[in-house]
Amino acid sequence: MKKYVIKRILSVIPVLFVVSIIVFSLTHLTPGSPASVILGEDATQAEIEALEEEMGLNKPLPVQYVNWIIGVLHGDLGTSVVGSKPVTEMIAGYFTPTISLTILSVFFAVLIALPLGMLAARKRGTAVDAAVSGISLAGISVPGFLVGLLLMLLVCVKLKLLPVSGYKPLKMGFWKHIRCLLLPAISLGFMHSALMMRMTKASMLEVLNSDYIRMAKSKGVKEFFLVAKHAFKNTLVAVITVIGQSVIGILSGAAVIETMFGIPGMGFLMVNSIGRRDYEVIQGIVLLIAIINVGISLVIDLIYGLIDPRIRLS
Repeated sequence: MKKYVIKRILSVIPVLFVVSIIVFSLTHLTPGSPASVILGEDATQAEIEALEEEMGLNKPLPVQYVNWIIGVLHGDLGTSVVGSKPVTEMIAGYFTPTISLTILSVFFAVLIALPLGMLAARKRGTAVDAAVSGISLAGISVPGFLVGLLLMLLVCVKLKLLPVSGYKPLKMGFWKHIRCLLLPAISLGFMHSALMMRMTKASMLEVLNSDYIRMAKSKGVKEFFLVAKHAFKNTLVAVITVIGQSVIGILSGAAVIETMFGIPGMGFLMVNSIGRRDYEVIQGIVLLIAIINVGISLVIDLIYGLIDPRIRLS
């Protein structure tokens, strides 16, 4: 197991290096100059060039990349060209809402998807299976922002049960914090729960048709234990894979939902930074999300090794 862990950790290093190059290149290929945004439309070309020189934007891209990556390795993501604040400090202020929203969305998706996926597999060909398939099809077909708009109309405008938008930090109370995140979490989690349902159902059907399940059934093992203990254990690899993908998808795609519901998260900050051509903030956010995604993938690989010894021995 130790060799497997070391091997997986070492394999992450070149991935992070390539990710850093891609992140840096993409943000600098976008048209427009941060200096012109800061100075405004009335700025002269000489003023723009002077500010670009002061900010180091007139240097060759490889030099800018080396300076940036050295700062990143020292925990310095640069300074916002618009707000004149450290990027690390800005991201820290917007990080907690996004993480809270991601955790709640994944919790909702897992809570709905796993039981329904297992139930559909056990009741294959029945009305229950058809109903679950219909729910999963709706989840895949309907985009998250549309689900959010429908929930706003029904729950907030018609029933007046929850606020339309806004955010309350955890320090103001757990219920107040959850209450403002509930609808955006359902909007994000519903789409990803559909994929989990399908994956859980497919994996469970494959396991239920295996010989050892038939043997356990012939020995009189009760149906609940047969599904929940014996069959589900062997579907964990597939289930963990789709849960990890959902975490990455929710974390990376929260910008639209955060903007809709007025949640001051990293997606909200990203949208504003793109409009202002704030390269440093954009790079910092994208790099942080990429590092988290790589970290999640690494954790999933390590869990694979714990669940199935054949994976770490291969």
